[in-house]
Amino acid sequence: MRISEINIYPVKSLKGISLNEAVVEDRGLQLDRRWMLVDDANQFMTQREFPAMARIEVTADKSGLAVSIDGRMLEIPVVPDTGNLEIVTVWNSKVGVIVYDNDVNQWFSEILQSDCRLVLMTEASKRKVNPDYAVRKYHDTVSFADGYPFMLIGENSLADLNSRLAVPLPMNRFRPNMVVSGSDIFAEDTWKKIRIGTTIFHIVKPSERCVITTIDQARGEKDGKEPLKTLATYRNQNGGVMFGQNLIAENPGEVIKIGDRVEVVEMQV
Repeated sequence: MRISEINIYPVKSLKGISLNEAVVEDRGLQLDRRWMLVDDANQFMTQREFPAMARIEVTADKSGLAVSIDGRMLEIPVVPDTGNLEIVTVWNSKVGVIVYDNDVNQWFSEILQSDCRLVLMTEASKRKVNPDYAVRKYHDTVSFADGYPFMLIGENSLADLNSRLAVPLPMNRFRPNMVVSGSDIFAEDTWKKIRIGTTIFHIVKPSERCVITTIDQARGEKDGKEPLKTLATYRNQNGGVMFGQNLIAENPGEVIKIGDRVEVVEMQV
């Protein structure tokens, strides 16, 4: 089994970036979901309410960001110049952020036709994962991702789903960080601990899927009821539709690469 895809989503719910390698950090892959758009009430914004977010392309490195859509482009400093510190809400979490200036916010507001602001998670912010699933209770942290630092899917799990659909779907509907080739269908459900390169990951919770999986990531538009309709017929667990697994890194700081071997260290009981 090998890693066949590595993806980050620097600005939550905008278009992802495929990488050949990435640094594993406590709260996720480096640069993954460190930025986010919020509304006037400082509530997080996603494709659930604004499907067009899927079409905004992002490039990112340690020196800055650039976003573009339909020929319109904006360069953004990696850290806001303003120094304006505020608290925003992501699900049940309150997170300390730095807010970008009005020029940046106006660009996004015009694109999405809704007032919004871009924010950066500060290094001092420690957004905790659900302690019921933490590897290091009350220590494990996460970026602006919905709940956990990493999400993994097996290629053959998607192939199984696509065999049941009238129109097959690409992997980007599910926005994983890591994709595994060579694993059995839904083998990831049976893993408890894996090694990718030199990093140990704990598989802590199935990923519950939402309406974002029904949004065409190229067009930025809702595309019917699939795959949720079909997944609900055979991937329903405790009232939720599960596809993929959430992970926490035991020893962050190392680099994972495309082609890295995926070794199962421990199976679920």
